[in-house]
Amino acid sequence: MQQTRVNQGWNYYLQFIERFPDVKSLAEAPLQDVLHVWQGLGYYSRARNMHTAAQEIMKEHLGLFPHSYPEIRKLKGIGIYTAAAIASIAFHLPYPAVDGNVLRVITRIFGIYDDIAQQKTIHKITQLCDNLIVKENPGIFNQALMEFGAIQCVSKNPNCEICPLVSQCIAFAKKHIHLLPIKSSKIKIKERYLHYFIFLKNGKTIIEQRTENDIWKNLFQFPLIETQTVCREITKKELLSAGFGNCKPLFLREVKHKLTHQHLTVRFYSVNNYLPDLKHNWLTISIENIEKYPFPVVLHRSFQEQA
Repeated sequence: MQQTRVNQGWNYYLQFIERFPDVKSLAEAPLQDVLHVWQGLGYYSRARNMHTAAQEIMKEHLGLFPHSYPEIRKLKGIGIYTAAAIASIAFHLPYPAVDGNVLRVITRIFGIYDDIAQQKTIHKITQLCDNLIVKENPGIFNQALMEFGAIQCVSKNPNCEICPLVSQCIAFAKKHIHLLPIKSSKIKIKERYLHYFIFLKNGKTIIEQRTENDIWKNLFQFPLIETQTVCREITKKELLSAGFGNCKPLFLREVKHKLTHQHLTVRFYSVNNYLPDLKHNWLTISIENIEKYPFPVVLHRSFQEQA
């Protein structure tokens, strides 16, 4: 559910556990199959991390999920917060799970004016929660505190008059509810301009797998030219340099696609009755088999419209 609301992820969750009902089935599945089930949900690193973690559990823990916080923390993709949540909820270990909701509640109640974008502030609040956590039922404590922040001590215009903790809240006493928590950092948005070429000939097309440590890693895409400035016409020199040969692309559409840290301007071109010579990472496939490959949703939709 990282960066994803439950109502968005629920159907994906059901599909995921139906396809991979246990750790063994997930560990043994090809990564391509895992990404295919995940297709459209975004943040594909979550799927890759779960796949790797499942393999680690099978190899190092004999297929049993580790029961100690340090061992949970070692699994791929599991950070401090997730490890604490699992340890407390699944195994009743007293580790505070500090998410954004908890940071908001604690800074307001205790009047903490430090920047929550800094790790030292998160560490300070985690230590405070470590003293507060109910050792007999740490899972319920963590879930209650997170839920309290989600439905009562909300970010904007909380109804403090009905809050059971209002008498203890320093932010309320100082009329500083709107000021806390303090978070100075701003997400820097990177603009990117992607040009995808859909080559079609005799029922075949060309795709390639993204392997760089970038967005959509391990997913498939159509041959790409990325430009550094605003979208414009692709030159013959750029087409030749990309290995596209002396083709004549037809512009199809432009799509804006927003990710958390990147805003993408994506242009699609159709090149009919032509397939360029294959590069080392290109793959010629039948159009009817394209659904077998995991694509970023923005590319998948475009090809469906083109088809």
